[in-house]
Amino acid sequence: MKKSNLTIGANIPFDEAFHFIKKVALTAHKYGSASGRLESFLKGLSNKMGYEGVFKSTPIELTLGLREGHDTPQRIEFIVTQPPDIDLDKLARLGELLNEIETGSLSLTEAYARIDAIDQVPVPWGKFASMLGYVLTGLGLAPLLGAGWIDTIFATVFSILVYGLVLISARLGTIAMVWMPFTTALITAFLVTLVKYWFPELNQVLVILSAVAIILPGYSISLGAGELVAQRILSGMSNLMSGLITLFKQIAGAVLGIGIANHFVTIVVVEPATPVSQIWLLLLFPLLLVGLSLAFQIARRDLPWAVFVSGLAYLGVLAGSSLLDSNLGNLLGTIVAVVVANVWSKQTGRPTSIVLIPAIVLLVSGTIGFRGLASMAQGELLLGLQQFFHMFIVAMTIVVGIMIGYTIIRPEPKL
Repeated sequence: MKKSNLTIGANIPFDEAFHFIKKVALTAHKYGSASGRLESFLKGLSNKMGYEGVFKSTPIELTLGLREGHDTPQRIEFIVTQPPDIDLDKLARLGELLNEIETGSLSLTEAYARIDAIDQVPVPWGKFASMLGYVLTGLGLAPLLGAGWIDTIFATVFSILVYGLVLISARLGTIAMVWMPFTTALITAFLVTLVKYWFPELNQVLVILSAVAIILPGYSISLGAGELVAQRILSGMSNLMSGLITLFKQIAGAVLGIGIANHFVTIVVVEPATPVSQIWLLLLFPLLLVGLSLAFQIARRDLPWAVFVSGLAYLGVLAGSSLLDSNLGNLLGTIVAVVVANVWSKQTGRPTSIVLIPAIVLLVSGTIGFRGLASMAQGELLLGLQQFFHMFIVAMTIVVGIMIGYTIIRPEPKL
């Protein structure tokens, strides 16, 4: 198709407008734009082009509808897609490019090549920095969950192993990546159980949990719950089921890994190690925030803000928990994160998700589900059900916090 030098404010032919909207939709979906934000943005984009648009997005499909007016036929296209791979840096680059188009400083002709070029941009952080993200996450999260020093040290070591397994899975292809949650948990659990033979005070579940935390589906579960509340049924069910399936794979891998290891060694049950002191928590917690930002490949210029928003979210959690309980803490932490992220987005013109996703992941609703299923697998059915149910309470608390935060500061219509 021949593309013109028209900008969004000009009279863009219908076919070209549809083609461009489709290009933006597929690209934004690929980089992990949330369904609600993507649908809202595409509707605004179609209006600016002079057309009426109706759009639906789920993790595995896109529906695009566009027409010239109420009395004209609607062109509809249904596209089956691959599940998105969250890339906050590339999503931000796409958002900046679209801002240039809206201001008239970039034509549609130039935009096509620029959009394609975004896909070739290298990640902000190399392999060593990415590995460091896993390491710092394990090192910072373990004490936060009540680990002792022996647990923290081995959680850090096994975080390196998990990163290596993720890299190997990516090189082996799609099938290996589909089973990556299972294989990483299985191998990690097997080795952690062998280590526990030599260090009986080691907390198996906590070490495994901290090591695989970076790939836990807490964000997917929370996002799915939020979309269900917003009556985005298809997308909500898809995200929720995707998160739960990932969680079940991890639990199955962990249980199987522990079971295999138990055939080789006999584990002695002893009291867990004394938790790390509060002073060390204050020193290690910032490392967790940096680790999450590195693991999510947040650009260098956004990293300080991502760390800042996540830190404020956790302070909100502490404040709410001290006033009442952990549910109020999660609610207050989420509200703080959403408000600050929206203010930051308004000031910088960059997507809110860049600084908001790490903050939500920090609330680790997925880790509670992991603990619950692990407890059930170990025969503690009642405790496991309570912890697993609490995961959904945390997810819904996060959803309510997001809704309140969006009420206080309305988000910009960005990706």
